[in-house]
Amino acid sequence: MKNDGTGFGYFWPEERGGPHPMSRVYLDWNATAPLRPEARAAMIAAMDVVGNPSSVHGEGRKALAIVEAARVKIKSAFGADSADIAFTSGATEGAGLALAGREIHCADVEHDAVAAWCTADISVENGTVLTSAPTTTALQAANSETGILQTGFENIALCDAVQAFGKTSFAFEWSGAQMALLSAHKLGGPKGIGAVVLQQGLELKPQIKGGGQEQGRRSGTENVIGIAGFGAAAEAAQRDLDNGLWEPVEALRDQFEARLADAVPDAIFVGQAAKRLPNTSCIAVPGWKGETQVMQMDLAGYAISAGSACSSGKVKRSRVLTAMGFDDITASSAIRVSIGPTTTQNELMGFADAWLAQYKKFKARAA
Repeated sequence: MKNDGTGFGYFWPEERGGPHPMSRVYLDWNATAPLRPEARAAMIAAMDVVGNPSSVHGEGRKALAIVEAARVKIKSAFGADSADIAFTSGATEGAGLALAGREIHCADVEHDAVAAWCTADISVENGTVLTSAPTTTALQAANSETGILQTGFENIALCDAVQAFGKTSFAFEWSGAQMALLSAHKLGGPKGIGAVVLQQGLELKPQIKGGGQEQGRRSGTENVIGIAGFGAAAEAAQRDLDNGLWEPVEALRDQFEARLADAVPDAIFVGQAAKRLPNTSCIAVPGWKGETQVMQMDLAGYAISAGSACSSGKVKRSRVLTAMGFDDITASSAIRVSIGPTTTQNELMGFADAWLAQYKKFKARAA
């Protein structure tokens, strides 16, 4: 197995037809971040705890202690010490739990998991959502495709903090939001675990009924192993943020964009003039389909995306870019490159070399 320097190892065994190991570079951190070693260690330790957290015997209390310790870590990292947390299978389930039965409005730049529960009738101006009735509005903290950050969460019904948590300063209690969504695998935790964070005293209509776990908000035996990993990842993510690990990431991203801009005058860097996540580049070359670029880069050994990864592998016109006013051709031509603290300059500039080589072929075909 060959480690590519991003926390991922790839190999093609000879018995399966692959003659040699092939190094790959992972540049899709907004889809899922590499599993943190702290999360892996916490999950392995939790595997040895046999009890059900709903059981009252000693084994059950040990399992419950793991769940509650993780809950405290997540609250602390997210600035939600006085809030409640209900664990879910992820942010998609969390959105349903938070929004079912409510009349909520949003802009069309929201993630599909949130937009599915909302009336998308709020305008967007240069990537900024123009909210006017916060108590009936869902508003993302950071857009997964463009990285654009939003502000003004006071009394917002729901804040999708999935992409922002761990990458930029955000505290639930000073935000003023009523509820927020979190997802572990976006910050180096395991897939399949997330949470709804809510102001104390706020009630939710349970969508999964049964034993009444999570204070009656979400029944079913808690995912102890996943929750343990979530808590460890949240704690480590906050430590990294406090230590400034994302500042060099932003500098590398800006260097990368400057290089592409010098070589490709027709490239559009979506949201470049706005406040963004430090790791996200959304790049569009009108007429060069995003899905084509993703496949070309995949064959070259680079993992990128053409938007949100939560559409069952489909690559299509970006609803986010359309909402921002881009035409259909441009909205179909965008790619997202999202990096992290372990991404090296050589990896990102190697991608730039490969992408620019394909760009020259695209221009030659279009001539």
